[in-house]
Amino acid sequence: MDEEYDVIVLGTGLKECILSGLLSVDGLKVLHMDRNDYYGGESTSLNLVQLWKRFKGGDKPPAELGSSRDYNVDMIPKFIMANGALVRVLIHTDVTKYLYFKAVDGSFVYNKGKVHKVPATDMEALKSPLMGIFEKRRARKFFIYVQDYKESDPKTHEGMDLTRVTTRELIAKYGLDDNTVDFIGHALALHRDDRYLDEPALDTVKRMKLYAESLARFQGGSPYIYPLYGLGELPQAFARLSAVYGGTYMLNKPECKVEFNEEGKVCGVTSEGETAKCKKVVCDPSYLPNKVRKVGKVARAIAIMSHAIPNTNDSHSVQIILPQKQLGRKSDMYLFCCSYTHNVAPKGKFIAFVSTEAETDNPESELKPGISLLGQVDDILYETYDRSEPVNECSLDNCFISTSYDGTTHFESTVDDVLNLYTKITGKVLDLNVDLSAASAAEE
Repeated sequence: MDEEYDVIVLGTGLKECILSGLLSVDGLKVLHMDRNDYYGGESTSLNLVQLWKRFKGGDKPPAELGSSRDYNVDMIPKFIMANGALVRVLIHTDVTKYLYFKAVDGSFVYNKGKVHKVPATDMEALKSPLMGIFEKRRARKFFIYVQDYKESDPKTHEGMDLTRVTTRELIAKYGLDDNTVDFIGHALALHRDDRYLDEPALDTVKRMKLYAESLARFQGGSPYIYPLYGLGELPQAFARLSAVYGGTYMLNKPECKVEFNEEGKVCGVTSEGETAKCKKVVCDPSYLPNKVRKVGKVARAIAIMSHAIPNTNDSHSVQIILPQKQLGRKSDMYLFCCSYTHNVAPKGKFIAFVSTEAETDNPESELKPGISLLGQVDDILYETYDRSEPVNECSLDNCFISTSYDGTTHFESTVDDVLNLYTKITGKVLDLNVDLSAASAAEE
């Protein structure tokens, strides 16, 4: 271990593994260590026995839930937008060859106490029970504007500069009511709160286009895809990539103490009495706790069920977004469900997650609106975990720390963090203009 590396990566969470893969492909000499004896850090997948050990401290799971090893329960469950940044990173690095994806059946939104399919195109807007007849026409016009909008072609802008016009102003032009704005902003554009209304509209229009293009890609009921056997496959696929390019992996390394020189710059990492020298360290917040601050916490429930979530057309995999306004909250609530069709549970079993940014200290009552949509559950587990973000100046200490995973059930915010860190570490912007069809072979 007493060698010198360009970068030492600590923790094998998804963000760290993507970075280690990207940096190895760039020709940097990378050492990747984890204090755990398994891949994935916070974003690992657990079988049933491991799940019970973590949440119930060791009771044996009930026999009627089926075989433990048929379960792959993701600790940070998120769906992947079919044309989104993560898929582009997967194709850019050719990691797609290690993974098999399957389309997700449904994308729904909670509105006035009911669950509805999210309308994503002008035709779907006309059919959706979310809106009355006149509102449908207005929404259809807005959807057509978004579908036709091209940033490089001013003819499609209808005289508006979306880098200046706010989302609120753009929506006002089409006369859409609050109800419609709610599902467009939260279930289509996937904003996590309502700040976007007073920000330039271009971001929201791009997010809506991404949703519609992703939806069209697999002709399924949602714009999302998800790997067979769960997300635990992703960190391992990037770890393989890093190894192919000469990266070194070491699991089960206790302590992993980051060492600094007299100028306060990182100079190595010590574990079990040996020090590996390096110029830069990449890690999750748990490895450098004195360089991060707590910014919030996520409350969530994991339920095991023997049926699909009611009112979702019997979808075997589904996301439901409950916008904050519908619940009188400050942040959205997310429902994520997958099942034996994605090989994450035994035949006939479904795993549902309900998550949100915690606003109280009582996850059980706080998550009620989401849990009440699940119907009968076989078993349910609750937890809250803290979210941290770095407060260090990485140009001074050469420590590049990822932020904790948020409560969202899709990957867009996660990949943004990875791409920002990549640019800080290398000074380059990752080129994500790739041939998206390269990932389609694996879907079936």
